[in-house]
Amino acid sequence: MRFKGEREMKRFLSILCATLAIGLAAPVMAEDPPAAPAAVAADAAPAAVAAPEAAPAAAEAAPAADAAPAAAAPTPNKGDTTWMMVSTLLVLMMAVPGLALFYGGLVRSKNMLSILMQVMTVFSVIVVLWFIYGYSLAFTAGNPFIGTLDKLFLKGITADSVAATFSKGVVIPELVFVVFQSTFAGITAALIIGAFAERVKFSAVVLFSVLWFTFSYLPVAHMVWYWDGPDAITNADTLATVTANAGFLWAKGALDFAGGTVVHINAGVAGLVGAYMVGKRIGYGRESMAPHSLVMTMVGASLLWVGWFGFNAGSNLEATGTAVMAFATTLLATAAATCSWLFGEWIMKGKPSMLGAASGAVAGLVAITPACGFVGPMGALVIGLLVGIVCLWGVNGLKHMLGADDALDVFGVHGVGGILGAILTGVFASPSLGGSGIYDYVANKVGENYDIMGQVIIQATAVGTTVIWTAVVSFISFKLVDIFIGLRVPEDEEREGLDITSHGETAYRV
Repeated sequence: MRFKGEREMKRFLSILCATLAIGLAAPVMAEDPPAAPAAVAADAAPAAVAAPEAAPAAAEAAPAADAAPAAAAPTPNKGDTTWMMVSTLLVLMMAVPGLALFYGGLVRSKNMLSILMQVMTVFSVIVVLWFIYGYSLAFTAGNPFIGTLDKLFLKGITADSVAATFSKGVVIPELVFVVFQSTFAGITAALIIGAFAERVKFSAVVLFSVLWFTFSYLPVAHMVWYWDGPDAITNADTLATVTANAGFLWAKGALDFAGGTVVHINAGVAGLVGAYMVGKRIGYGRESMAPHSLVMTMVGASLLWVGWFGFNAGSNLEATGTAVMAFATTLLATAAATCSWLFGEWIMKGKPSMLGAASGAVAGLVAITPACGFVGPMGALVIGLLVGIVCLWGVNGLKHMLGADDALDVFGVHGVGGILGAILTGVFASPSLGGSGIYDYVANKVGENYDIMGQVIIQATAVGTTVIWTAVVSFISFKLVDIFIGLRVPEDEEREGLDITSHGETAYRV
């Protein structure tokens, strides 16, 4: 390269020095900041963060036209993106085959294929609806209770679109957030069907799932999880704006890391309403309705346990220390709940059972879901030990008190466990008990003076809101389905089994 004079050579060297300085700073800029514990999943691309202070003295001497850009939008980190894709696959495994096998083993052999069919179909239908309108209604700024249709058919979302995480200046591809959340919606709707298994019409299951997803799941997800993201918060005024735009329960300060209210309480209460409205199985309380394959139930529970790490740790949206904490608390709480249920059953009934161990594991997974990123290991241990005993009572004593034929104990495990976990999140999120506290995005640090009782009241408000909302929507949805197509199969079809009468197939050939 030739220079026409000394001045031009100096100009070139100045630009070169500036370029090298920015290049050396890039790796530092790209490092993930510590994950900020926050309520839950966020939406939408955050505002661009300010670029680092540029420029060494040599660069300052260069003409403005040759200087580096003053600001740059954040770009997704490959590690975070990969982690979210893996987490999505893990949640998919929870539903199909995990939940399908868990439920399939619990029903009688004549209904095995029907429950597998219902889980797979409901999950698939809800994923399709999520991409069409669900994501838009759940994760756009509309009002405190529901979003808008601005992103109908994923309008405006491309491979380059980004979504906020819980750390300022850190984003992930919006499409990976869309697919991750679609699996949450799908498995939540599929959970409900266990409550009225073995006697409901297949068409009724599908229609109810569409209605319930639209009018219960989406509003609750919006209320609990929607906010503008951390980059929108710079001072008290912007915090007030973000709070005003956020979902109803997020604005109140409800903590739900991965779905205690949105998934488990929501599905558990809907299942209980369905069990009442569909009615009891023929012969319930007089005939044996024991699970036909505890081997399959064990396999299904194990797949749920493994997949749940994507469910909980993936909800951090970043591969950081908070994700590791959610991973650890999920493991510990589940193991503790398995032990407490198993030993409680051993004491009560004289023998520990495989069904009890599997049920205890699921109860532990349910209870730690809202708390996993907010509590420490010892908090998770207490939650696990408590929920094992409480849910053991839920599927025995409480179930008989309620008088409903909740066939696969959806309310006893998911409803009761979700309520307990949501309330205890408010206790063990306290830094004084090893929790993370609540992050202050104005001060950019964990807030001081955590109020346990105040947070428990907020958590109870979230629980009560979710219970009432889903109970009302579920009742209306079941009633509409019953009016238009009927909820229940005829008695002769129920006695013969839904595998043959609804699908013309059998799970096993004799």
